[in-house]
Amino acid sequence: MHISIKAEPLFHIFGLPITNSLLVTWVVVVALVLASYFVTRRLTRIPGKAQNIIETFFELLLGLFDGVTGDRALTKKIFPLVATIFISVLAVNWTGLFPGVGTIGINEIGHEGTKLVPFLRAPSADLNFTLGLSLISVIMIQIWGIGALGIGKYSKKFISFKNPLSFFIGILELVSEFSKVISFSFRLFGNIFAGEVLLTVILSLTYYIVPVPFLMLELFVGLIQALVFSLLTAVFVTLARQEAHE
Repeated sequence: MHISIKAEPLFHIFGLPITNSLLVTWVVVVALVLASYFVTRRLTRIPGKAQNIIETFFELLLGLFDGVTGDRALTKKIFPLVATIFISVLAVNWTGLFPGVGTIGINEIGHEGTKLVPFLRAPSADLNFTLGLSLISVIMIQIWGIGALGIGKYSKKFISFKNPLSFFIGILELVSEFSKVISFSFRLFGNIFAGEVLLTVILSLTYYIVPVPFLMLELFVGLIQALVFSLLTAVFVTLARQEAHE
């Protein structure tokens, strides 16, 4: 059994390699766009059952982020980003649990022997996806921090010449901002890739009822990781808007 830590290219478009995880990402994006279109095109002032369920879901999500920010105005401001992160990460996490994802493909013979190159792979089990999402999150955190404090006050968090201690703390703060990218990306990638490996091993050893508890576990892990990513983004935005301690 061969398990690749990187996504495998399936074909090329204008020299750009299209990997199995990128292909699934496109499918998920199209599915979410279509779902949002069909959900929002028939909204009414007196909601039906389906609209009630959707509105309840977003109200719960809004309340969850309210508990982090402590400010409804701020929550509404960042909600489009953090809610999109939650829904998209949850969707790509769960795609790895669909039948055929990671298990159906072509066998390639290389110097390491025969390996399976799956046609489909969960995007969050690809470090390129998690890194890109982390960069978006961290960049937006900086933008909202600067927007709230101004570039002068915001920069004082990282550059201070008042005394050696303040200067050293500022450097640590600057390093911590860069480390958020690594923390975000590797946390999500590590958890989902580990789950993918676990399911591959379990499915290669047994069938039928035995893998079900592991599938349930991965459903839960996928949900938790989506919550962690979006909630941490909200936490860091809230902290970024606070002035540096004098």
